[in-house]
Amino acid sequence: MNFSGKTAYRTHTCDELRIDNVGQEVTLCGFVHRIRDHGGLLFIDLRDHYGMTQCVLQETGEAFKIAENLKDETIVSITGKVVKRSEDTINPNMPTGEIEIYIDKIEVLSAPETQLPLQINVENEFPEDTRLTYRYLDLRKKENHDNIILRSKIISHIRAEMTNRGFLEIQTPILTSSSPEGARDYLVPSRIHHGKFYALPQAPQQFKQLLMVAGFDRYFQIAPCFRDEDARADRSPGEFYQLDMEMSFASQEDVFEAIEPVLYSTFTKFAPKGYTVTDYPFPRITFDNAMLHYGCDKPDLRNPLIIEDLTEAFRNSGFAAFANGIANGAKVRSINVPGCTKEPRSFFDKLNDWAKELGLPGLGYISLTNEGEYKGPIVKFLNETELAEIARINHTVPGDVVFFICDKNAASLAGAVRTKLANSLDLIETNAYKFCWVVDFPMYEYDEELKQIVFSHNPFSMPQGGLKALETMNPLDIKAYQYDIVCNGIELSSGAIRNHVPEIMYKAFEIAGYGREVVDNKFRAMIKAFKYGAPPHGGCAPGIDRMVMLLANTENIREVIAFPFNQKAEDLMMGAPAEVTPQQLKELHIAILPQIKK
Repeated sequence: MNFSGKTAYRTHTCDELRIDNVGQEVTLCGFVHRIRDHGGLLFIDLRDHYGMTQCVLQETGEAFKIAENLKDETIVSITGKVVKRSEDTINPNMPTGEIEIYIDKIEVLSAPETQLPLQINVENEFPEDTRLTYRYLDLRKKENHDNIILRSKIISHIRAEMTNRGFLEIQTPILTSSSPEGARDYLVPSRIHHGKFYALPQAPQQFKQLLMVAGFDRYFQIAPCFRDEDARADRSPGEFYQLDMEMSFASQEDVFEAIEPVLYSTFTKFAPKGYTVTDYPFPRITFDNAMLHYGCDKPDLRNPLIIEDLTEAFRNSGFAAFANGIANGAKVRSINVPGCTKEPRSFFDKLNDWAKELGLPGLGYISLTNEGEYKGPIVKFLNETELAEIARINHTVPGDVVFFICDKNAASLAGAVRTKLANSLDLIETNAYKFCWVVDFPMYEYDEELKQIVFSHNPFSMPQGGLKALETMNPLDIKAYQYDIVCNGIELSSGAIRNHVPEIMYKAFEIAGYGREVVDNKFRAMIKAFKYGAPPHGGCAPGIDRMVMLLANTENIREVIAFPFNQKAEDLMMGAPAEVTPQQLKELHIAILPQIKK
């Protein structure tokens, strides 16, 4: 601790006292964590934000009369003398475990009026709705409290790292205009401007680009972002925070070189003991290779299994089920699992049943025995040349098993199978944070529902090849200077080198179905600013919540947010969202209509 815990109420905190303090009279304040009666002696574990101290009281005197009526979580002031514990009572698991306080005086500062809806001093799990309704109590539990402390330390570290690298912290507006950026906006009606709305920013995207136009060279902020999206384990509905950054006169590699040391130092500093972190430069994986070899655009490199394309190997093979599927547009993917021949038959049967639940007819496989013999349900349909080609592509050696997926959606299905195999066989590397960049995203994709070409990533990205590519290439073949930073299969950030040239921007949006008037209206400030000249620039925005989630070693992002929404985007503690008064609606010229059933 780098500060004195002394205030008007206390001389020390509950984590501050050590052997050097023996003999001193001190005053501590905190919560009664637990009371233990050892017959003639009463022990009080006193807890505050910083830690815990054991306090001891003999069953006599005025202080005891107060202590015997204390409830857990009563807030008290305790005055007494610091005493060295006997050797047999030292607690090596507590920083204050060599001392205790002999109590002279207890003062109750605040006491619970009723029984608490959840217990603080037990490990029992409580329903999430209860925890979030009483989040101020839930945060008293050490694990939850420590998560928020960790979050604070991580943010402070990141700020220092960014500042030391020449980035300037600048705040951008919370009330702004609505723009099509990929998610639903949260809208705020204007009282002054009838019928008009502000929008909470999905990200400071346009503002940070405008800062580059304004001549700032390196910008960052710990930025709040607001998106009306459904909850996931790694996504909080409503709002989240990101390390938003942007650089002028920067290439894609310049952005990588700027942010990689920040992520590396943050993860090495705050990683749990024994964890390793990918050293930079982080691996670069193209989008196409990520989809091919990992079955998704956010590969978990802790999983050693690699997917291969066997479409051509099976196209004219004797295995009619695959050959006919390929003729009808299916692809074949394979996954080689080293040493899998030792698994019992039940393992393969269960895996086959799981594949059927996934929507596959089953999961074909071939084993290569230690004697060099091919075995499996589909071996009889393949000749020696075809089997050798399968083994060559998959680098199969004796003891391995190759699994197959044949489907029009083989890429993502193979990704699911890869994950299932690694989890079932305990192949995921633990105690590691493995980073990579996924680069060269497609500029566009075809939306089957809308029956049109749409942006596949950030609409403000620069297409590779510039205007010429947009004018001459098939839009679905155009790559963009877009990239994601991924850690352990979780996307921490997307980013891009920006499209800073008005004519290229107009053409890019035209291909996605937006006329010049839409660009001028929806992005009026940015397109106008670019017409006055804009430096080449780019950036990214790693998610703070997801970083803390990984470093706290929890799978639920709500565990690292002080006051999160629940999965229905409700704040159960504050009662939001809530109805407002008729007068408030009148001031905004808003009427609530009956809900229309879908």
